[in-house]
Amino acid sequence: MKVAIVGAGIAGLSCAVRLQQDGCAVTLFDKGRGAGGRMATRRSDTPAGETAFDHGAQYLTMRDPDFVAAMHAWKSSGIVAPWPAAGPDAWVGTPGMNAIVKHLAAQADVRWNARITDVRRTAAGWLVDPDTTGALFDTVVIATPAEQAAPLLAPHDPAMASEALGCRSAPCWTAMFAFGAPLTIPHDVLKDAGIIGWAARNSAKPGRQGPESWVVQATPDWSHEHLEQSVDTVVDRLQAALAEHAVGGIPTPILRTAHRWRYAKTAGLDLGSLWNAGERIGAAGDWLLAPRIESAWLSGRHLAEQILAHS
Repeated sequence: MKVAIVGAGIAGLSCAVRLQQDGCAVTLFDKGRGAGGRMATRRSDTPAGETAFDHGAQYLTMRDPDFVAAMHAWKSSGIVAPWPAAGPDAWVGTPGMNAIVKHLAAQADVRWNARITDVRRTAAGWLVDPDTTGALFDTVVIATPAEQAAPLLAPHDPAMASEALGCRSAPCWTAMFAFGAPLTIPHDVLKDAGIIGWAARNSAKPGRQGPESWVVQATPDWSHEHLEQSVDTVVDRLQAALAEHAVGGIPTPILRTAHRWRYAKTAGLDLGSLWNAGERIGAAGDWLLAPRIESAWLSGRHLAEQILAHS
């Protein structure tokens, strides 16, 4: 069975790996330049050396037995490590959050820089546009945020598209700062502090190197209200908010930037995944379960099992 998966995040990749275990030929298409998505790690040069920022998901937890087993295997391979500063059950990818996605992507056929704008059903199989290879697929999976999944699903299963349209994601402005010296903030994590929803001393996470670095994420409400503000304006506001928690303020950053996540966090529909066996199209993602990395992984696996049951 030949399967096309649109989206090479955790959901798409977990679906692909499971399908490949049963002999399916899977091709993933992702608009990004490389592995990461909302688990991205951004590396930047500074006067004090290279630094890295986990500017999407900050950590992950594990509850489901299958995901626990996967995490233990990743730990043995040095891909994840516990991070007590975020909580007793918090883990991070090492040396960056994108380590997990990179590990899974290395096991799959991923076409990066491939923005898919349409999937078309023909008598001979599925085509994905603008893929120019003319490849035909028996099954297609949409593993993107709900807002991006809806228009791809709508022509083939309006009910699926309706579920996606009803699941809106909250945005998140994320600022990144590097400093030449440690900040006088006693804790490595700040939560729910004014306009700051979350801030973390990224350089204190396991396996990190480089100068003092901080990731500062605004609250969903503030991010929504300031969604179209300039990067400079957002960075100024979040830098000032971080400075309020440092004794004597903070020095001038040696690097500062920001990233706007339009689709950062979903409420989750608790459906697992979506699957139309007649049309052989399905959808997976954290928006179909809950806003956790584990949920995205489980959704992809859930959909893979349904596909295999109808192969």
